[in-house]
Amino acid sequence: MRRQADQSPGARPSPALEKAVEWQPVLTKQKGTTKHAALTERIIADIGAGVLKPMDRMPTHRDLARELGISVQTVSLSYKEAERLGYLSGEVGRGTFVKSRVTEQAGRLMLDRSPTQVVDLSIVRGVYLDAHEMASRQALAALAEDDNGAFMRPCRPIAGLDRHREAARLWLEPLGVETSVERVLITNGAAHALFLALTCVVRAGDLVLTENLTDHGVIGLANILGFSLKGLPTDEEGIRPDAFEAACRAGGVRALVLIPTLNNPTSHVAGPERRRAIAEIAQRHGVFVVEDEVYKPLIEEPLPSITAMLPELGFFLTSFTKTVLTGLRVGYLVVPPQYSIRAASILRVTSWSGTYLPAEIATRWVEDGTAQRLLAVQREEAKARQHIVAETLGKHVASSHPLSLCAWLKVPAHWTEDGLVRSLADRRIAVTPSDPFVAGAGHGGGIRICLGGRMSHDLLTRTLASVRQTFEQLPPVFDIGAIG
Repeated sequence: MRRQADQSPGARPSPALEKAVEWQPVLTKQKGTTKHAALTERIIADIGAGVLKPMDRMPTHRDLARELGISVQTVSLSYKEAERLGYLSGEVGRGTFVKSRVTEQAGRLMLDRSPTQVVDLSIVRGVYLDAHEMASRQALAALAEDDNGAFMRPCRPIAGLDRHREAARLWLEPLGVETSVERVLITNGAAHALFLALTCVVRAGDLVLTENLTDHGVIGLANILGFSLKGLPTDEEGIRPDAFEAACRAGGVRALVLIPTLNNPTSHVAGPERRRAIAEIAQRHGVFVVEDEVYKPLIEEPLPSITAMLPELGFFLTSFTKTVLTGLRVGYLVVPPQYSIRAASILRVTSWSGTYLPAEIATRWVEDGTAQRLLAVQREEAKARQHIVAETLGKHVASSHPLSLCAWLKVPAHWTEDGLVRSLADRRIAVTPSDPFVAGAGHGGGIRICLGGRMSHDLLTRTLASVRQTFEQLPPVFDIGAIG
């Protein structure tokens, strides 16, 4: 099967410009099954085998029907079923495309466990130093000595204990969000908060926009909740307003999910004017905005909140896991006033409430200044590790930020992403290619490295030197096809 040449290493052409993939499936219809079921099984099998790749444009219903000698209705039924299962995505006026199924790829591309002797740069997490170890030990010791009835006995309110929600309100103020306690929910981390926000306003089949490279969590939720996810073109400040405006004018947009501060994986930061432009477009078109700000506490520069500009349309979420302590899985979700009851009811159904014990630790740390102190430690260590990245990898860095917990690396012309991942794995270094983050075309490809965890500067320097040496080598025989 022939393919168009990529525009750049790791890149895929824009779906609007790419021809349909030259795919000639062989149907093996079992007795008792329908033709459209057989075709659906073949689509799923070929996606799993890599014959059909993420962002491939599928043949039109009519072309495939003619190729296979079946009816157009049969192809339509098959495409619709594959779309329902999360394998395909249909876009009006543009065609049907293969989706990235992050829920299945994550286990292959990002390590769930860190094997012995492997330097794991595949997952974003906060740095972990002696200061974090000491603070967590002191917190647990204090909890053991204190009367714990106030936070261990209650099972209501669902949205969180009043004291915990008041601490959340105080934590949110420096992030540009001034809100009432009634609009705040305590969640089990940012992923939980994102799920709650989207289930409040999005239904299966709705169109949700995001960055063309974005956190894999929202891509996974698209598969689970059944909404259509479209990635928008970005620049050094994230989503481009003209692209957002064009998508809204095309119609059908229900919500926008974005990470405006230290986007994962690109580390882009939207400035004040960009945030105001996004808010103005959302307001004009009545589009809900879910503002994922898990990294915003790291930024010392005051940046306005998009949610604050959209009191009826904005959802704001943040957590402690990336900025204070990895194991402190506590999130804060701010919802529009009219969604407080709905969000709490969804929270009750999914987990009854946020977990009070971690929320109590977070509350104590907000109240006594420990959270702010550990946040300062994160900032200084992130700067130090990013300095090592700049010194060691230099020209290979596509985008990063002095306070980011990751860096986005360019793929050398003679390599492919998969080839690099395999070769680095042979050196016992785990990294992540672009696949889990792809929500739209035109991203240019890349490799993400993460800098958190408990890692000495010496180990990081040696590891990144090994990454640089790999990038500057010619690929082995299994990747020789990448050489022009």
